[in-house]
Amino acid sequence: EILEYMLGYYSQLRPHHYNGGLAPNETERRYWLGYKDVAKIS
Repeated sequence: EILEYMLGYYSQLRPHHYNGGLAPNETERRYWLGYKDVAKIS
């Protein structure tokens, strides 16, 4: 049950103040989008 909570609500939906109000999964998605853009430049 705890794992389901962490992977379900906590990581996918719950906004976090540290992440600017975004859910952890959304923050990670945006990070990798930016990372790919930087990798193309170098």
